[in-house]
Amino acid sequence: MIGDRSDLSRRMLLGAPAVLAFAGAAACAQDGRTARIKGSKTLVAYLTRSGNTRVIAETLHRTLSADLFEIRPARPYPADYEEHVAQAAHEHSSGYEPPLAALVTDIISYDEIFLGFPIWGQAVPPPIISFLKGHDLRGKILRPFMTHGGYGVGSAPDALASHAASALLQPPFVMEADQERRTLNQVKTWLGRIEGE
Repeated sequence: MIGDRSDLSRRMLLGAPAVLAFAGAAACAQDGRTARIKGSKTLVAYLTRSGNTRVIAETLHRTLSADLFEIRPARPYPADYEEHVAQAAHEHSSGYEPPLAALVTDIISYDEIFLGFPIWGQAVPPPIISFLKGHDLRGKILRPFMTHGGYGVGSAPDALASHAASALLQPPFVMEADQERRTLNQVKTWLGRIEGE
């Protein structure tokens, strides 16, 4: 029994730095700071509602040793799903671009940006339009990743082409986000294709 406890303690002690580093990166990304990895020229910026897009973003962050930034509106959306959908639909139809809680202060230092978001009402969420308009992406490789609940990407590719016209827009990674394990496996396959380019 004592051997089991010391083995458990040893494993906890050895794993603690990785857990703390991951938690620190997530906390930075969520409070509007960029979780920096020294020397990284790649940024993963994402918007999430239910957490599916965050799973992809954090996988990219870890796998690519990329910096991580969570896109958040200055005024959070309602927690209630129906209220959230209604507000997002109103913003989309009126063309409203909500102010963001923070911008990436050193966007110029990145060569490649992975931009992740869920599809809302078959469209790009309004905070993503705010993000694109708030940053100069001229000449940067922009790799979108989108999640949806089963209705596809709708007008999102056209909106990205319009609002990120000066970026080097790459074909998006798109998936119906219904299960975390499936998400991780598909992201790893996608990264394998990118590395082969």
